Amino acid sequence: MEIVERLRGLLGKKSSTFVVTLLGAAGLLLILLSSFLPESSPKAKSTEPPESISAEEYRISAEERLEKFLCGIEGAGQVKVCLTVGSGERCVYASEGKISHSSDRTEEERKYVIVGGNSERSALVEKVELPEITGAAVICTGGGSPVVQERIYKAVTAVLGLPAGRIYVTELKEENR
Repeated sequence: MEIVERLRGLLGKKSSTFVVTLLGAAGLLLILLSSFLPESSPKAKSTEPPESISAEEYRISAEERLEKFLCGIEGAGQVKVCLTVGSGERCVYASEGKISHSSDRTEEERKYVIVGGNSERSALVEKVELPEITGAAVICTGGGSPVVQERIYKAVTAVLGLPAGRIYVTELKEENR
């Protein structure tokens, strides 16, 4: 309210409609001036995939993490893990689609979202899927015990999401300890 009173004091006894008109003109001037400022666009999604990891690096890292995890199972003892990887990482690109319905059929049209300038156009990466683990073999000193085998089967199934038929558990030989 103090600002309004100061404006009234500066302008004298001119009407309040003049003040509102003056403030409106000042607002329009600010909008006009903002068009000359450089644009700072918000950070957009990257068109380049994030730093990729090879299927081999991913497999080795997953094996090491799983070995450390399975060593914590009671009776497992020393653990060695071998994982199989189905394919490398896969980029999933953003797309937009349109579905058309007619009396006798339905058509779906999908197009990739393209970003960038005239010379640097590329598809927008929506996500990067890690390689899929398709199987696991676990050998451990306690692998001869059915109780330990069952614990390991359940742990590997829970951690990797593999069915039990894709997991093999056996005992580690004396000479490999």
